[in-house]
Amino acid sequence: MMPKRDDQQTARVQVYFENPKTELALRREARAGKLTLSRAAERAIERGLQLNRSKGESPDDVLRAVARRLDGHAKSTARDFGWLMELNVALARTLFVRLPEHDADRDPDLLAATEARIERLLDEVASRLERGGRRHMEPDTRPEEPRSFQIAAE
Repeated sequence: MMPKRDDQQTARVQVYFENPKTELALRREARAGKLTLSRAAERAIERGLQLNRSKGESPDDVLRAVARRLDGHAKSTARDFGWLMELNVALARTLFVRLPEHDADRDPDLLAATEARIERLLDEVASRLERGGRRHMEPDTRPEEPRSFQIAAE
């Protein structure tokens, strides 16, 4: 006699979706099958594991294959990040070569305003990333830049 579902030990797993489309697809599948979201996720995982088992792979083989793919992805991500850092350094070097340094560049008001602008830029980028990527930002309604920027522009 099989133990009741309630008597079986269940594992609790929390999943974070980086791609909102995956979550929507899972919710759609749960709604269509009149299942809880957890049960729909469990079935989707079972199907994925069954697909690989039908090819003659054991669950351990499947997990090793997933680990290899994740390792490859991590390596390519690290490589891409390295390229981005190199591009940023090249851009900064080009900028510093092309823009001569002036005494006004050391103005404390200009430095403070620059830091504030960089912080706003970083906040906007973080906000955009949290919303899932590139989106048009609302028009800039901030007051005019401090006088130190006006001087630097002249």
